[in-house]
Amino acid sequence: MVENSARTVTTERRMSVKIADTLLSECQDGNHPKIAGKWGYVGGMTLMALERAAAWNREPKYADLVHHHMDALIDNDGTIRTYRLEDYNLDMINEGKNLFSQWRRSGDDKYYQAILHLVAQLRGQPRTSEGGFWHKKIYPFQMWLDGIYMSSPFLAEYASTFDHPDSFDEVARQILLIERKTRNPRTGLLHHAWDESREQRWCNQNTGQSFHVWGRAMGWYAMAVVDALEHFPVDHPQRGQIMGIFERMAYAIAHAQDQDSGIWYQVMDQNGMKGNYLEASASCMLTYALAKGLRLHYLAELDRKVVEYAYAGILKRLVTEDEKGVHLHQICHGAGLGGKKYRDGSYEYYISEEVVSDVQMGVATFLLASIEMERLGADEA
Repeated sequence: MVENSARTVTTERRMSVKIADTLLSECQDGNHPKIAGKWGYVGGMTLMALERAAAWNREPKYADLVHHHMDALIDNDGTIRTYRLEDYNLDMINEGKNLFSQWRRSGDDKYYQAILHLVAQLRGQPRTSEGGFWHKKIYPFQMWLDGIYMSSPFLAEYASTFDHPDSFDEVARQILLIERKTRNPRTGLLHHAWDESREQRWCNQNTGQSFHVWGRAMGWYAMAVVDALEHFPVDHPQRGQIMGIFERMAYAIAHAQDQDSGIWYQVMDQNGMKGNYLEASASCMLTYALAKGLRLHYLAELDRKVVEYAYAGILKRLVTEDEKGVHLHQICHGAGLGGKKYRDGSYEYYISEEVVSDVQMGVATFLLASIEMERLGADEA
């Protein structure tokens, strides 16, 4: 584990500024090499985090970088470069969350047309028998927690921005259905995915649930719920139910928190098992979701100390700083289920994936968590 006892939360600059400045320092000729010219969920989350950093810190250079990248990806007719609707891949919806800010900022119709392209994908997205979105066309009858984050906040913001109430109903359907299918009644945590067909080797043949609770998948879902709720009208008939399952899940997340460090394990239903490790992206995602839930008063009785301890644990155990900026460590590079190089969902599989530093999968969520912790502190001041 990485220790850096010299650093504290209250430094010369906000941590959100340090992270955003580190991302900008990596740019070449105005482009970040890891996301330029690519439409994808990791780049989309990074740009969204920078957009929020711009608003929170009143720093336009972050928003300018977002606009530069998004403008280059959208043609004048709204066509999205490197995106194919026919793949019916929920991961490809995520970057679309940045289209709303670009449309508001510029008024350019091309961003509205791009939004409509992504909405068209979701309308035609293949579904389970109860209407749940398949995660991808190539993963038939499978719902993944990841996909709820990729699609539900986008669709909720579309519904709110363009007065499309039926889309709120769709968001509620997806959030509630996957929670019902993946929740472990003993722990309250959600398993990574569910296979309605029971065909995959990664699932329990009786329940269809994948075998384990992957930390990042829990993070995806927790962020999805809190981000989608922010757009829901207060009189929507399922808003309270969604808020209720978020509260119930928050207590399960808090119960799974490692008491020594304050953060969360790669495999959350196997704390302390040999090979398991404290993982950065999940810890940042869960901290973000709980902090935002507290700030927006979605969580009635969760002790604020849970998120304070988690964020302090991230800074102490997973973060270092040097002349190049802020560095985040112990990030699972990537994990999934099935596929050509088959991922069987076993405990051994999840702990075998590469562990890396400074990839945007972790850095973007660290930036999001830092902004929320700063906003939570400001609201309480």
